[in-house]
Amino acid sequence: MISPAGPLKLLQVTTVPQSFVFFRGQIGYLKKQGFEIHMVSSPDESADRSLEKEGALLHWVPMARSMAPARDLLALLRLWRLFRKIRPDIVHAHTPKAGLLGTLAARLAGVPVVFLSLFGLPQMAMQGRLRKFLDGTTRLACWAAQCVWCDSFSMRDYVIARGLCPPEKVVVFGQGSVNGVDAEDTFSPLRQGAEVRAAVRRRYAIPEAAPVLGYVGRMVGDKGLHELAQAWAGLGNRYPDLHLLLVGPFEEQDPLRPEDERLFRNDPRIHLTGPRQDVAALLAALDIFVMPSYREGFGITNIEAAALELPVVSTRIPGCLDSVQDGVTGTLVPPRDAPALAEAIERYLRDPDLRRRHGRAGRVRVLRDFRPETIWEALAREYRRRARPGSNPPEGQGA
Repeated sequence: MISPAGPLKLLQVTTVPQSFVFFRGQIGYLKKQGFEIHMVSSPDESADRSLEKEGALLHWVPMARSMAPARDLLALLRLWRLFRKIRPDIVHAHTPKAGLLGTLAARLAGVPVVFLSLFGLPQMAMQGRLRKFLDGTTRLACWAAQCVWCDSFSMRDYVIARGLCPPEKVVVFGQGSVNGVDAEDTFSPLRQGAEVRAAVRRRYAIPEAAPVLGYVGRMVGDKGLHELAQAWAGLGNRYPDLHLLLVGPFEEQDPLRPEDERLFRNDPRIHLTGPRQDVAALLAALDIFVMPSYREGFGITNIEAAALELPVVSTRIPGCLDSVQDGVTGTLVPPRDAPALAEAIERYLRDPDLRRRHGRAGRVRVLRDFRPETIWEALAREYRRRARPGSNPPEGQGA
């Protein structure tokens, strides 16, 4: 039963606390709008606890990212117990494993309103029995939820076309993305200016005048890094002053091919930063951004790069179809196509005017379509609409 008065209790579930980064700013906004916020994830001593400063209450429930039936059942029981103790008005489950366990535990605990986020699905890059199995678990999570949030229109279309979720349950907020982009401050060329660009290049011993290609994300196979390695093999030879900056952690799950990892670690013109918090500054050091992923929900780094006036080379897949306007803010190529990827990158290397034109168009689009406040306001309205029908103020007056 939903509490008739007082703040709405909102409980958000992610598999790992690294996903908390997607909620920065959003939690503080919802708190000011009268929500009591609880965040649930697997315990991790290195977890970013900055959401506590925004007013979130953190809870830890161990959850495995990979398939682990016995551990998953135990996590389901622990989530059910936590939900019964807190008695939230709304449970919102994110990421594939937490999405399944969180929605099922919420239904079993009698939570009145259950949300599910589908921000890219691992099975999108798979075939065969495993894909069918994961499609089945996604359908189950969608069945358990009353509202399914996709972070792009092309992702929504994919989910519906695959029969994973009834269309009447699926929503997209604003023009897409999970949390928008702070293009006015953090990802502003004025803040990340020439001094920042020069400092980052000095840190990695990159010459000031060298063209730099960059990628931000997990260093895993599904991100298309095999094709990036193949593209680099040709481009690096043809452009001896070209450098490549790779930002993100190597992961054991879905590891890179050994020969690709050796290339990235041993080429003196390839710079590995590992996981970093100063993504905007690192992007400022680039001339071209590349995201050759096989699967995305939206492709948030594409619009972070665009906010800093970088042209984007990405793949023609659900999600990236929304984060990149092909021929306007960047170039889309088929996934798993290294020659097409190299050709698109080389086009920008040869044409600085095209780089600047697409980069400027990207920033204009981000400022217009991807304000974080747009997502926060729409999300708050939908929470209230589901939990307390009739409680939303008229459009443009809060929420």
